[in-house]
Amino acid sequence: MNLEDAMALLDYHYWARDRMLDAVEVLAPEQYTRDLGNSFTSVRDTVVHLYFAEWAWYSRWTGNSPTTSLSSGHFPDVASIRLVWKSQEEKIRLFVGILGASDELGRLFEYRLMNGDEAKSVFWHMLQHVVNHASYHRGQVTTMLRQLGAPAPKPQDLIRFYRERTPRVH
Repeated sequence: MNLEDAMALLDYHYWARDRMLDAVEVLAPEQYTRDLGNSFTSVRDTVVHLYFAEWAWYSRWTGNSPTTSLSSGHFPDVASIRLVWKSQEEKIRLFVGILGASDELGRLFEYRLMNGDEAKSVFWHMLQHVVNHASYHRGQVTTMLRQLGAPAPKPQDLIRFYRERTPRVH
């Protein structure tokens, strides 16, 4: 993976995140926190998990391996999670840019898992994981929105992103 590919992956990731957050933003507070019996019970819990997972990977890349999750209670509404996530996006884009400019996207990182076990992974594998993990849970959010009778987000497929990003060739 080269820097251009990594940045395109991040562009997709944040484009899709914003589409999800835009759709979630219209929920009433009760809908946002309603237990729907999913992996992370509510829309809010799932959105916070997405943010936390990204934050945790960044923390590992910068030498700090978290051992506990964030509480969803810190994020009473979409605006509060959007604010911290935008800040996290800036950090990740800068970090990836520096690694890519130094030709270190293939660098091996050592870190600890949440349970304390040691692990090591190639950076670009972890970056792809962050994006893939988010896609999985954005799909869950889409299902929860439908369960709540709310409109689904705009399409978030990778090919849709590329179609919108690249002008048509005639």
